[in-house]
Amino acid sequence: MKAQILKLLRQSADSVSGQELCRQLGVSRTAVWKAMNQLRESGYEIEAVQNKGYRLLKAPDVLSADELASLCCTRWLGKQIYSYPTIDSTNTEGKRLAEEGAEHGSVVVAEVQTAGRGRRGHQWSSPKGAGIWFSLILKPELLPGDAATLTLVAAMAVVKAIGRLPGAQPQIKWPNDVLLSQKKVCGILTEMSAQIDYINYIVTGIGINVRPQAFPEDCAGTATALEQELGALPISRAALLQAVLEEFERYYQQYMQTLDVSLFRQEYHQYLINLDKQVRVLDPKGAYEGIARGINEKGELLVEREGIRTAVNSGEVSVRGIYGYVS
Repeated sequence: MKAQILKLLRQSADSVSGQELCRQLGVSRTAVWKAMNQLRESGYEIEAVQNKGYRLLKAPDVLSADELASLCCTRWLGKQIYSYPTIDSTNTEGKRLAEEGAEHGSVVVAEVQTAGRGRRGHQWSSPKGAGIWFSLILKPELLPGDAATLTLVAAMAVVKAIGRLPGAQPQIKWPNDVLLSQKKVCGILTEMSAQIDYINYIVTGIGINVRPQAFPEDCAGTATALEQELGALPISRAALLQAVLEEFERYYQQYMQTLDVSLFRQEYHQYLINLDKQVRVLDPKGAYEGIARGINEKGELLVEREGIRTAVNSGEVSVRGIYGYVS
């Protein structure tokens, strides 16, 4: 009910009477009064004026299920939200919830991750209030080999959402980083459980650095935060997360129409920092260098060497001048 009250207050340009809240929610005045007190205890500033009603003056910077649900305007993504003050990893929890039957489109979000991680087991710093740490539980009808492409869907969602912020010009470093000023502001980790020809579920974890923090030594020179680069204070983490969900839902629907990235491939290229840049591919069979020529419809990076293009679908890719790669 608290989420419904917040949504109604946000939708109104003026005060909302207690009688109107009771009517729309089908509850008693006492129930509304109790919910208002609980919201105030959670940090919401709600004005109550006799004969006029309630008005939301200020919301706390929280990622609670009530706050996120009150902002939600997606069709299916984020209708079920699992919110935690502290957790080891939203991806780990997402996989556990998926095993227990969590529905397609569920979102797992935490204020703190004690064991957040990125690709290849790298640590992901996740202090309280500094960013948005969340995972999406997806159960698409795809072949296991197509699952990695959802990382590109997530990257598009993040750059479009960040791009709504004044002055932001985010870019994508294929396949799973979003950059501002050539520094990493977001990482994406996609994991799945699958049979030979069937996906049980996919969990896509996204970490967005919003506020300046003391980054771990191994990434202090390559990581940044939105407010650090944009000078925009404050950025609503809940509103930004909802923007990501809206954009993800849109690009996911496009992807599912064709089961490839053809419908947004050219748009992806507009954000691709690798495009026409020299890259170094750290392939297990041996590292090599070439020029990145964008992605193909499968989302693979096309790397050109001596006029021959190779489709890269795995391995670490470094870009000249990005993250300190100079060769």
